[in-house]
Amino acid sequence: MTGAMTVAISVLLVVIDQAIKFIVNERLYPIGSIDFIPGVLRFRYVENTGAAFGILQEKTIFLIVMTVIVMAIGFYILFSQKLQCKFQYIGVSLILSGGVGNLIDRIVRRYVIDYIELTFIDFAVFNFADCLITIGAFLVIISLIKELIQETKSKKNQEKKDA
Repeated sequence: MTGAMTVAISVLLVVIDQAIKFIVNERLYPIGSIDFIPGVLRFRYVENTGAAFGILQEKTIFLIVMTVIVMAIGFYILFSQKLQCKFQYIGVSLILSGGVGNLIDRIVRRYVIDYIELTFIDFAVFNFADCLITIGAFLVIISLIKELIQETKSKKNQEKKDA
């Protein structure tokens, strides 16, 4: 996967995130919430001035600075040619896309628009960008675990050959 393709996909995902948030702001904000699948999923307009799960409320400047630092590290990793497989590229791209989407909200609105609420469990209201970050982190973690397992097997096989 090339850097240019990764950036193109990331830009598309940020545009989708911002388009969804625009629609949510226009259509959901006036009514507050709507049950999509009763007892399972509700769309509820929430202005989150904090981070995940509502932590660091009203710390917008701190969150902006931290997000910019994390994004800079992420872009460095993405273009450093240090990623080992396609899943790592995809994972880092998803993390960056979600991070940029929420960063835009924090800079422009001073809060992040959240709107997905799972009503069958007690869980935070979240958004598409949060989903991208979570899926991206999952892909990176799984690929790193897979890499670690492969390295361990290779070392064991080498030790057997050397013995």
